[in-house]
Amino acid sequence: MASTRTSSIPRWVWILCFIVVSVVVVLLEPVGDDEPAGPGGGTVENPSEALEALAALPVRPAEPQSGYDRSLFGSAWTDEVTVDLGRNGCDTRNDILRRDLVDVSFEPGKKQCTVVAGTLEDPYTGKTISFRRGVETSSAVQIDHVVALSDAWKKGARYLDDQAKRNLANDPRNLIAVDGPTNQGKGDSDASEWLPPNTAYHCEYVVRQIEVKTVYELWVTQAEHDAMARVLASC
Repeated sequence: MASTRTSSIPRWVWILCFIVVSVVVVLLEPVGDDEPAGPGGGTVENPSEALEALAALPVRPAEPQSGYDRSLFGSAWTDEVTVDLGRNGCDTRNDILRRDLVDVSFEPGKKQCTVVAGTLEDPYTGKTISFRRGVETSSAVQIDHVVALSDAWKKGARYLDDQAKRNLANDPRNLIAVDGPTNQGKGDSDASEWLPPNTAYHCEYVVRQIEVKTVYELWVTQAEHDAMARVLASC
């Protein structure tokens, strides 16, 4: 009677095959595909990085402003945001005053939240401005949205979810304490329509706008793109 001979693959071979397959799977796995887009997704810190980011921004015509309302971006200066300084117990306006002013004094209390006085070295004009909280005096220093909310609305912000809209309106990257009248003069203009009177601040201003538009996946118009590129070319 003939005997049947069976051959078996050594156990070490199976182990080696398993290790090889596991390594291949890890190497082929895409990197970064699961990273969330939007707030917190990357930074733009200098003109060189801004030029690269500008080249990646979509260039499209602005959409109509129809449907825009400030309330769509949440209550003014809400602390209920997931960006830097959010949910710290102080409203956003006072967070930015505390960040941008020097020689700051606060309303007496347990938390140093309400800024009552300070000095601003205004980046938009180059002037030194004394700030004192009050009905007649507070407007001397205003908090500007570097990318105006109504401009953002026309260039993609209408499609953000509610939390992202609140974040955009309260993100320190998009906020700066400036001379009140100059801020009023800017309105909702983009970089093709308005730049700070202080030409020394043009580079930083445009870099910040590009960072905000990159983080929140907004777009630029052709005129805006070209104006930003001209500024960055001179930095």
